[in-house]
Amino acid sequence: MSAALRVVIAEDSVLLREGLTRLLTDRGMEVVGAVGDGEGLLKLVDELAGSAVGVPDVVVADVRMPPTHTDEGVRACIELRGRHPEVGTLVLSQYVEERYASELLAGTTRGVGYLLKDRVAEVREFVEAVTRVAAGGTALDPEVVAQLLGRSRRHDTLAVLTPREREVLGLMAEGRSNTAVARQLVVSDGAVEKHVSNIFLKLGLAQSPEDHRRVLAVLTYLNS
Repeated sequence: MSAALRVVIAEDSVLLREGLTRLLTDRGMEVVGAVGDGEGLLKLVDELAGSAVGVPDVVVADVRMPPTHTDEGVRACIELRGRHPEVGTLVLSQYVEERYASELLAGTTRGVGYLLKDRVAEVREFVEAVTRVAAGGTALDPEVVAQLLGRSRRHDTLAVLTPREREVLGLMAEGRSNTAVARQLVVSDGAVEKHVSNIFLKLGLAQSPEDHRRVLAVLTYLNS
């Protein structure tokens, strides 16, 4: 059997922290630590890195934590990615905070996620997001994608894309595979593959062994 995913939780609400721990543990994951502030998160992961346990596969953290309850959580995650880039970071927020989402996604979308706390109630989707981020994928809440995509439409970078291509790009940004996009839009896999190819072509993303065009396409509209 494969080893259980190792998770660290950073959440100042004891009730939610305990709830997340129970939820993930019940689904076969190993919660190797839980803290209530950003400084504690960084300290814990550093300690785990120097121990026999090793760094966790993924951190699940609240955006707002003590002492100011503003951006301590997301700041800690950004710093954590610099210290331990192999650790996935999944940030939870009460509502969409566009600036924090953009800062978290700046540079790379590998092993990163931003979900609204309401999404935790959708247990299957939440567990899938944790697993995907731990594996190096991306998990973005549809509302986050909608706001960031809406912002990008105020610029002309994506003007070359059709409405359907922008819709496909938005679903790609949520971390969905071509098959999942096809299922969501009720079209064939082949149709989605054609849309994705058109997106790459129109955004000038030539095939290259050094670059991941899917990630670059997402970053293009997030940063436009």
